[in-house]
Amino acid sequence: MLSPLASLRAGLERRLKPEGRAWLRQALSEATDVTEPAGPAGLPRWELHFVTAGRRCGPAPHTEGGAPDPVDAARVLILHAAAPGTDALVRLYGKGSADERRAVLLALPHLDPPPRTARALSLVEDALRTNDTRLVAAALGPYAAAHLDAHQWRQGVLKCLFTGVPTAAVAGLEHRAAGDDELARMLEDYARERTAAGRTVPEDLAYVLRLARFEESRDTPHPPGPHRPGPDPSVPDPSGHPPPAAPHRRSQSRSQPRPPESPPQSPRSPQPRSQSPQPRSPES
Repeated sequence: MLSPLASLRAGLERRLKPEGRAWLRQALSEATDVTEPAGPAGLPRWELHFVTAGRRCGPAPHTEGGAPDPVDAARVLILHAAAPGTDALVRLYGKGSADERRAVLLALPHLDPPPRTARALSLVEDALRTNDTRLVAAALGPYAAAHLDAHQWRQGVLKCLFTGVPTAAVAGLEHRAAGDDELARMLEDYARERTAAGRTVPEDLAYVLRLARFEESRDTPHPPGPHRPGPDPSVPDPSGHPPPAAPHRRSQSRSQPRPPESPPQSPRSPQPRSQSPQPRSPES
């Protein structure tokens, strides 16, 4: 079975043209060669390849079945092969474009040796302060799931809801959200504020709220849907159906047979008044 990075490379090479595959192999070879001389402006060769990946790979016109963007994939592979130090990684993020910053964030869980946690988390937190939805989604990947503290991670989930990033992009959501009472409170407050302002509550919020409540998630094993058991003042329940007990009681009352009525002729049949009176004889 291929490792995640081996699968990433294999998938990328299938999507590249022959000249793109040749460039990728050269870039990865030079990135791993520590004796390779520096390029123009004194930059290491791997960094030049990192910057020019957008021209060499070209953006995918349509992402196939959720496959990674080829430029993102190439840059992640280059960073893994180069294994830059934490300072170089922070510098690359700081001066890079939004696309280059996203690639740095995506590469964080694949770097060996890993960067210093505090410095790497500063990059994640910086991305979460932006309104760039692709940066926010990349920031909440596996590295954030493993290292981001609870408060920052909750704020990241709310940022997804606020900016429209699908919560499916949040790595480890089911594990970290389960039973998180504070996250549930924050979601309820956010939904209440949106409702009071006449704004639509994001569809993903109901699903995350069920995870955070935990006891309801055990009763809801299926994918998120609009119905939640019981009334919820923060996220209105669109079903509004009454409990089924009332119609059940009515069906029981209809099923009980009525007692049979007595035949109307039985009490009157022995009455002597039903016979015609005898005529009286005249007196003599």
